[in-house]
Amino acid sequence: MQELKDFIESGLLELYALGNATPEQANEVLLMAARHTEIAAEIESIERSLLEYSFQNAISPDQIVKPFLLATVDYSERIRSGEVISFPPIINKTTAIDEYKQWLEREDMIAPEVLPDLYAKIIGYTPTMTTAIVWIKQMAPQEIHHDEIEKFLIVEGSCDIVIGDEVHQLSAGDKLSIPLHKSHLVKVTSAIPCKVILQRIAA
Repeated sequence: MQELKDFIESGLLELYALGNATPEQANEVLLMAARHTEIAAEIESIERSLLEYSFQNAISPDQIVKPFLLATVDYSERIRSGEVISFPPIINKTTAIDEYKQWLEREDMIAPEVLPDLYAKIIGYTPTMTTAIVWIKQMAPQEIHHDEIEKFLIVEGSCDIVIGDEVHQLSAGDKLSIPLHKSHLVKVTSAIPCKVILQRIAA
């Protein structure tokens, strides 16, 4: 019994449950678990505790990160497959939706039938600027940018962009630039998703 107690207290079971045991250590644990129900029960208890701990300390991922990560992967694959790199114009006070017609009318620049809360397709990238078509179903969560200026051109639908305490009501054709270091979020106000040209420009 002392041998089992020493084995349980050795730390090997925790290493095994975490996936950090060497192949030799893992084999030793599996052999002991096969021979002794106490060892198997202890492993199950450790794994259950680790799972509970992970749920209690889970951090929700940033809702913006995933769609833009997927959009970056999609863009990279398109370029590798032969898509010609293009350079969409920078959004300014006089920018019109038609200036992005060549991208907006492309057959591959559409949102999926089952639209997630936020979906993006990158149409232009340089080390200092990313341009994307973005569909926002209900809202885009609060963000603050310290090293890039974010610009919006509304293509379809409408939304409120809240910057600090200011609410900007926007519809198709409207433009807005988000200042650095300002908290902002987007709330869709139309029955359809708000479709925008979004640019992030290094400051």
